[in-house]
Amino acid sequence: MGWGETGGVDVPWIALVLAAGLTGLAALTWAHPPTPPAWKLAILAGEYGHFLAVLSGMLVSFVLWRAGLSGWDRLVVIGMLGLAAGLLLWPTVQAWRISRALPEKVQAVWGPGVVPPRRPLSLRALFFPRSTRRLPVETRDVPRGEGDGVLPMDFYRAVGGPRGGAACVVMIHGGGWDGGDRTQLADANHRLAARGYAVAAISYRLAPRHRWPAAAEDVAAGIAYLRAHATELGIDPERLVLFGRSAGGQLATAVGYRPHQPFIRGVVAYYAPHDLHFAWRNTPEGGILDFFTLMRQYLGGSPEEAPRAYDEASAYHAVTSQTPPTLLVHGGKDSLVWFRQSERLAARLAEHGVPHTYLALPWAVHAFDFNPDGPGGQLADFALETFLAAVTAARLPA
Repeated sequence: MGWGETGGVDVPWIALVLAAGLTGLAALTWAHPPTPPAWKLAILAGEYGHFLAVLSGMLVSFVLWRAGLSGWDRLVVIGMLGLAAGLLLWPTVQAWRISRALPEKVQAVWGPGVVPPRRPLSLRALFFPRSTRRLPVETRDVPRGEGDGVLPMDFYRAVGGPRGGAACVVMIHGGGWDGGDRTQLADANHRLAARGYAVAAISYRLAPRHRWPAAAEDVAAGIAYLRAHATELGIDPERLVLFGRSAGGQLATAVGYRPHQPFIRGVVAYYAPHDLHFAWRNTPEGGILDFFTLMRQYLGGSPEEAPRAYDEASAYHAVTSQTPPTLLVHGGKDSLVWFRQSERLAARLAEHGVPHTYLALPWAVHAFDFNPDGPGGQLADFALETFLAAVTAARLPA
């Protein structure tokens, strides 16, 4: 039977459309997403593709036994579904390869005593996500950087924190400097708190109404508030780690790298731009993200119009031997922020002898950690757990 009716429903054509759709979606695991909708679909394909691969297998069984296909019709559909399944499983295969070397890689930097006693990638967790313990969240008002008004902060107390106070992770949200808020990916904050780290998810003033250095001033004000209220919050004011994603990662390195502050034990940045001069020179016109507009409204113009702002906001140019230890994570298929931003900063840190880990995820796109138990999310979490254990210890590993 060919492309005909089956029980009043055109089943063969439905099978063809599903096969073509899955194949197109699967292609986003190796191609850079060209549009915002494609980027969001790429997160689905890359970080949930193992589920979709199972669906492809189920459709193959359906085509073989129930779809009413025969001859070339059947071969075409099965071929597309096989290709889709292979592409959808490719991120998991790459993650497995990286996971085999990751413990040794992080151990070489941070020492054997801080590597988590678990595998970097759990196949079980891919299909049965780890539960997240929901913890109480305290909302506090933090004086703004300019001293006029307040900004909200969500504080997560550490579970089982030490008597001397828990290390605190200062979470800085992304959003292109003109959007986003402190509630982004809150499950990660609950997970960190359950592991014994306090988490402070802070707010900052947004562009275009507020330009640089307003956001950086607000991050600094949040840090000052935490240190001033350390006793009542149950944190150690000498053990803070800055953690930012995307635009938040830019703020984390810009604030954490200058001036040198010993109480900032480390800086974590996921898929962030660290050299805005470089970003201006290497942003294509008409790209998936209008980076020119974002930088203009954040920094007050082009590099020629606001050179000081570009200099101050670019942590790449602030690296010294005193720069805090750093964890960088970036996806190779990121169409919003080029992975070269993290790659270049890692090389700069190496030049100055700064302890760091750069975790490159070849298949991943921007915001890959939306699924914390996906291939990219698990590897990043393993690297993060190792990093935090190392830099918040009483002494850094020699």
